[in-house]
Amino acid sequence: MRRARSTAVLAMLLAGAIGVIASTQTWIDVTLDDGAQQTLAVPGAEALPVLTPLSLAALALGAAMSIVGPVLRYVFGALGVLIAAFVGFGTAQILFATPVSATAATVTDATGISGTDAVASLVSGLSLTPWPAVTLLAQVVLLAASLFTLVTARRWASGASRKYRTATEAGAETGRPHDAIDSWDDLSRGDDPTA
Repeated sequence: MRRARSTAVLAMLLAGAIGVIASTQTWIDVTLDDGAQQTLAVPGAEALPVLTPLSLAALALGAAMSIVGPVLRYVFGALGVLIAAFVGFGTAQILFATPVSATAATVTDATGISGTDAVASLVSGLSLTPWPAVTLLAQVVLLAASLFTLVTARRWASGASRKYRTATEAGAETGRPHDAIDSWDDLSRGDDPTA
């Protein structure tokens, strides 16, 4: 099941990385009805403000998933499902409904006009780039990886956590005799080797 862990970790990292990259890319081109037919580019981070922090959280989950124990695998898998659902829902709204509210911050910065109704009256056209679709696909990958984690986490090999054990625990597994250095390590942990 080592391959299962690698698959889940890589899928979470990929989905998180795509989300972070998508947050810096143009999602919506807004044409303003201001006489000059000015076009503004709305980046993903402004169209969906939670995209960057939740994508970074997905990256962190993927990185941490490679070293955590069985209990935290389930916790991280559940968090991954929540992140994918939240970002996926917001992205789907932009992709299928293209609300003017997703462009309001960019339009307000450019024109000084605020308020949803005022911004809507100023916008004459909206066109989407491929980035919302790419982001939605990344959230599907994150959701699949998180569900896969929840289903298979119990059967994952615990090899990655072995490197974080103490030298004494590792020595006990190899069956080598207890020596003077091990006794000093016992004292450092507060164990009395003479007891």
